[in-house]
Amino acid sequence: MDKARISIIGAGYVGLVTAVCLASRGHEVIVSTHSSKKAGLISRGIAPFYEKGLDPLLRDAVRSGGLRVVIGRERAVLGSDVSFITVATPSKPDGSIDLRFIEATSRDIGLALAKKPGYHLVVVKSTVIPGTTQDVVGPLVESASGKRAGPDFGLCMNPEFLKEGAAVHDTLHPDRIVIGELDRRSGDLLESLYREFYGDDVPPVMRTNIPTAEMIKYVNNSFLAMKVSFINQIANICERVPGVDVKDVARGIGLDYRINPRFLRAGPGFGGSCFPKDVSALISFAESKGYEPSLLREVLSVNARQARHVVDLLM
Repeated sequence: MDKARISIIGAGYVGLVTAVCLASRGHEVIVSTHSSKKAGLISRGIAPFYEKGLDPLLRDAVRSGGLRVVIGRERAVLGSDVSFITVATPSKPDGSIDLRFIEATSRDIGLALAKKPGYHLVVVKSTVIPGTTQDVVGPLVESASGKRAGPDFGLCMNPEFLKEGAAVHDTLHPDRIVIGELDRRSGDLLESLYREFYGDDVPPVMRTNIPTAEMIKYVNNSFLAMKVSFINQIANICERVPGVDVKDVARGIGLDYRINPRFLRAGPGFGGSCFPKDVSALISFAESKGYEPSLLREVLSVNARQARHVVDLLM
């Protein structure tokens, strides 16, 4: 695929970083948002949040005309060949994810595709539970567009694995790309986009079905959260053993290539916008399938207790 025209639906953290990085390597990118405040900032080359290395790339992309921002979805979809859905999937009180933004975006894309001739690829990059892309996004786009997923438009799930503070680097130098595809044509198009984007530095590309790709994202974050809770429990044991240094314990096991040292730093536990939400969503999803995920539940319990424990140590 030669320099596909790309629309990014959602100007949040994942969406804007993805858009800026794609534009930095020559793609024509349209960012769609419903926020006039965000649109105004982005159009002036100002990111609405801080991320290391993002601002200069955004300014260059806006000045060159490689990235522009629009209010609403239709113009973005009509002016592109590929649409990435990057809208938020916030947590509900019970831990499950709220799909209202995904649903609204899917309908909007469908309405735009009803006016657009030719094939269009729809890629879900938002974090969604298994079944969402095929059972929610696809049917809503079909209903609004009058077109069929597969013959008329492509459908993929392409999870992101970005770390806050290193998102630009992680986008430009990922350790892998996961593509969940409805059919081979959809997957081929998305893979060709990435192969053109990365050139000789293309990372390993894993292609699978859509629900597996959706699950990979949740399992990835839940496993990392589990490592954090594990080392914090070990730290609490080490506190009770004279002479044992948990930092050296973590370093010692981290040298095992099967384990690696990342996420083995004892501390107050994990927080942020992803780990708690994603572990909770996976728990809720497992329960909806009739399974009690006791280990995942304990990951959250250990994390909650650890925060209180650290506060007690400081008192």
